[in-house]
Parts: sequence; structure tokens; C-alpha cells
Amino acid sequence: MLKRAPSLSEQVKSHLKQQIVNEEFAAGRIPSETELAEALGVSRTTVRDALGRLESEGVIFRKQGAGTFVNKPGLQIKTRLEEMWSYAAVLEAHGYTPSTQILSVQRQPAAADVAADLELAGVVEMVVVRKLFLEDDQPVILTENQIPAHLIQTPFQDDDFCLPVYLFLGEYCRQRLAYYMSDIVPILAAPEIAGPLHLPVDTPLISFAETGYNEDNQPILKAHSYFRDDLLRLRLIRRQV
Repeated sequence: MLKRAPSLSEQVKSHLKQQIVNEEFAAGRIPSETELAEALGVSRTTVRDALGRLESEGVIFRKQGAGTFVNKPGLQIKTRLEEMWSYAAVLEAHGYTPSTQILSVQRQPAAADVAADLELAGVVEMVVVRKLFLEDDQPVILTENQIPAHLIQTPFQDDDFCLPVYLFLGEYCRQRLAYYMSDIVPILAAPEIAGPLHLPVDTPLISFAETGYNEDNQPILKAHSYFRDDLLRLRLIRRQV
């Protein structure tokens, strides 16, 4: 699968963010756009775009007449909810050393609600993958991904699902996962969820119920994720607009 190289603005943003994390800016003050552009060998427009992205992420803030500064509370946001990420990377960002365990890979007919969400007609076989993400031996995230079997164009082994699902879709289905439509759903953990997560039945959990779409806005994936929020806290910044 072809991979898109990060834009220059994204590269500058990542570089500046790493400098911020490393506390390389004295007193948390960000140099001017002109100074940054000269230091990095890029245009002011590129720097301005990179700073705008950092500001939207809550990593920096601008104070009229005073300059641009590091926003220390914003650095507590390890994972941005509006972005796609691998759960292994999420655990790494929270200081864990992650591992992945495939619980099951099964073929079964699409349930009526899944068929409706994925705009499938008739009886359609799904490949259903249940996967656990762990920190050492401690389970943190449980996922269930459902992919229409007819989309899978390359033979696979169960262990191939250790890949992040968007990489599996690219390599084995020739489909680029462009975005998710996600619902954040509070639940009480049923036995099939509580067991793998080592939790009592009916423990309150936060879950994501998601439909994944390709670049043609066609639904290609149904996904559910369940999080142990005693081990992994998801945060966001809300602003007045």
C-alpha cells in the first residue's frame, strides 16, 4: 500500500512538539515565526500552519501582545480523540510497554444492525476479530472488528490481525480507512467483555462504537472498543467558540 509522506507543515509541527516535550524553549516561550522559519529553513507560512495545528491541539497558546507559549495542561493530552491511532501507540504514549493478543478470528453472517450500518444486502459473511491490548500481563483495551469477507483479497493468517486494523485493510483488502464515525457509549460490561478485561461483570466502561469508511465514503468496517479507564484515561480540551 502506498503511504502518504507527512506534509512539511506536519513535519515542522512534530519537530516543534518534540522540542516542547523536551522543554527546549526557555520559560516556555515559543520564538517568533520569523525566528523559527530561519532556524528550520522553511517559510513563515509553513511555520504559521504548524503553530496553528499545535494551538488547535492545545499544546501552545497565544497571548495578545506577549507572544506564544507552551500550554502545560495541554501536554497532558496523550491521545486526540478526533484522530485515528493504533492502540499500541496509545499505550506507548501513556508510558506502557504494549503487547497484542488475538482472542479469536471467526467467520459468521452479518447481524442485521451490522449489515444495515455497512449497507450490505442479503446474507454476507463477516470476518470477526476479537483482540486484546495489554500492558505486561494486564489487559487494557478489548476490540472487536468486523470486516466483510468479500473485501479481503489476500490470504491471511490469524496473526496478521496483530496489525492495526487500518494497516490490515490497506495490505489485505486494498482499502484505505479514511475516517470513522464514532459513538462514545457508556456500558456495563457483559461477561464476554468483562472476562477478557479481568473485570467484574457489570463494571461501568467507556466504549467506542464505530463505522469505518474508505476514501469513497463507503462503509467497510464495524468496530467496537472497550477501555479500562482505571488504567487508560482519555482526555480532551473543550473550548468556547
